[in-house]
Amino acid sequence: MNDKIKQAYDLLASCRLCPRKCGVNRLKDEQGFCKAGLVPMVSSFHAHFGEEPPISGYSGSGTIFFTHCSLRCLFCQNYPISQMGEGKEVSTEELSNMMLALQKKGCHNINFVTPTHYMPQIIEAVFLARDKGLNIPLVYNCGGYESLESLEILKGIIDIYMPDMKYSDNSVAEKFSFAPDYFEVSKSAVKEMYSQVGDLKIEKGIAKKGLLIRHLVLPDGLAGSEAIFDFIVRELSPDTYVNIMAQYYPCHNSFKFPELSRRITRREYLDALDLAKHKRLSGGFRQVLKTIDRERVPEWTDDLKEI
Repeated sequence: MNDKIKQAYDLLASCRLCPRKCGVNRLKDEQGFCKAGLVPMVSSFHAHFGEEPPISGYSGSGTIFFTHCSLRCLFCQNYPISQMGEGKEVSTEELSNMMLALQKKGCHNINFVTPTHYMPQIIEAVFLARDKGLNIPLVYNCGGYESLESLEILKGIIDIYMPDMKYSDNSVAEKFSFAPDYFEVSKSAVKEMYSQVGDLKIEKGIAKKGLLIRHLVLPDGLAGSEAIFDFIVRELSPDTYVNIMAQYYPCHNSFKFPELSRRITRREYLDALDLAKHKRLSGGFRQVLKTIDRERVPEWTDDLKEI
């Protein structure tokens, strides 16, 4: 067995795949905070055309959506998958075959969506798939709440890291994602990702390697955009690609909190874009305004333009 696969599975015996370090024995199918057991669960896999332009390209991103999550965001738009367990168990052999099927369709990459809690099984499947001819870039599409120990194992395996940076205020992170150390953890994790892959490298419109950060603007400035942009420019690079996202809408348990029970306004989104410009972030994407209703709440197309 490849050394990296062994190192990864060793983390499952007293689970410390993510910063929560629940300590359950996942090898015996015990479940911790994320509710994942030993066998990976997948909700769907397909060519996805709704990712950032250099990720989706013209043939789609080969997305594999994993069930469960090491975060439990109260406003998660995918909560049936991330928190209610929608999906089915698959073997690592089946997982490797999914990758090969997506490559055969012409997808530009294999995009692991919410992979953290299944990292050992994923890299085992990657090695199986590579033995069968998998040769397109691998994307690690995660929530940004990652363990350095896990990321070090992924060095040399993952080509493109695509983490969220959700919050810069830990009290907000604790309230809405049960992660009181989110900002410190995400900064350390993203720095490690950047040290592995560097700035996003795009060839003929398609991403080949590098870091792309996603930042979802929340109502009332809850995401703390300024501190996040400041960190990116000062400790990573002003050339870091950042997708500043406007698509927040209330769902799941967000209606229990007045501050989360509305969409963002046009002004709130433009303020975030102005912050990025002020911090001199030079790469990334913004969403395109479609209409504004009577309450001045914007609707956005799925189209992205560069910042």
